[in-house]
Amino acid sequence: MEFELKSRSVEKTMTRRKLLGHTGQGASLLTFGVTAPGVLCDAATLSAEQRILVVVEMAGGNDGLNTVVPIRDEIYRKARPNLAISSDDALSINDALGLHPSMRGMADLLEDGKLSIVQGVGYENPNRSHFESMDIWHSCQRKTEQRQNGWIGRYLESAQLSHLSDPPALHLGKRQQPLALMSRDVRVPSIQSLEQFRLRAAKSPDLRDAIRALSSQSRAGASDLLGFVQASSRNAMDASERMESAGVQYKPSEAYPETTLGRELETIAKLIASGLETRVYYVRIDGFDTHANQPGAHSVLLRSVSDAVGTLVRDVNAQGDGDRLLVMCFSEFGRRVAENASDGTDHGAAGPVLLAGNGVKAGVVGEHPRLDDLQSGDLKHRIDFRQVYTAILQQWLKCDASSVLGAVYDPVAVFSRS
Repeated sequence: MEFELKSRSVEKTMTRRKLLGHTGQGASLLTFGVTAPGVLCDAATLSAEQRILVVVEMAGGNDGLNTVVPIRDEIYRKARPNLAISSDDALSINDALGLHPSMRGMADLLEDGKLSIVQGVGYENPNRSHFESMDIWHSCQRKTEQRQNGWIGRYLESAQLSHLSDPPALHLGKRQQPLALMSRDVRVPSIQSLEQFRLRAAKSPDLRDAIRALSSQSRAGASDLLGFVQASSRNAMDASERMESAGVQYKPSEAYPETTLGRELETIAKLIASGLETRVYYVRIDGFDTHANQPGAHSVLLRSVSDAVGTLVRDVNAQGDGDRLLVMCFSEFGRRVAENASDGTDHGAAGPVLLAGNGVKAGVVGEHPRLDDLQSGDLKHRIDFRQVYTAILQQWLKCDASSVLGAVYDPVAVFSRS
């Protein structure tokens, strides 16, 4: 969804009724950080630190065994005579595990104490359909339940973020907005670039003046809807002006990778540096469904994620906001232990979740899944993905996780401080 007011001939003095008509259905295009009257929710408020979560979805089913490699496990080598990563090539994590050799960016984060590797993450009765498994991760619900919103959408509803002047969450990318961000009450914009985020009609001096005049008028005696439009209009204008200056004032501390993901994460860094109050950013990288010719493709994909995330963490730290940032990288499932006949791997179950930032507990969290105790050829999960969500919601975003997830889960120990 692009926030755009299509400028017509706008008078210097605009009446309330005209602006309401000009913005469409009750300013639906301007609802950045304001919740419409009557839909505020009661929930825990965020800490004053205004922490930020960046979610990187690795779509297609990332091969966890070749991401976090059991370099000493003979079962691994026998199951993957062509695909196994050698201990000489892997980037050392400890005596038993190594990262894929293309993940130098993540290895550097680990060495700096800014990467947590959560092992064996999944859920009971795993589903091997891309769509169904991703929906489970996004909504925390099975298809037999109603999926009207996602876990991040429910967080946005419960966190009472109506005081924010900016979108509480932002989706970057060309694809349809993910279910995880869906909400009944909170509008989350989807953009492809920083330029798209700008309120284009703000370039019109007439409309800019009209919005300012309306938003500065006394709200005494005004209807709830009018007050809502006034606040929304002002917030949209403020956000647009910050976006105009963000690209000019922001200078990255190092070059981002020349990839789609690299450009998206650089945009996020710009928005953070501009002072945007957005709490959650969501991006997606496709291609992890490596049924055939996996070695080359998987190497490129992991390098893309690793280099882009590593650059983001270092850059945001250089800009002075490093303590506010948490990056979560996940996939809808892992791959089967045994390679197939096409130099690839097929849909599996459990896999690793990667968390990056200054506040994480560096190193490996949880036991590496046992290769001599499989479930129909798949790794058994040891940590439910909702335990990861619980840790993020409770300890990072300072929110009541059970109200978002619909049940109580023990948080996994992924933070060195909360």
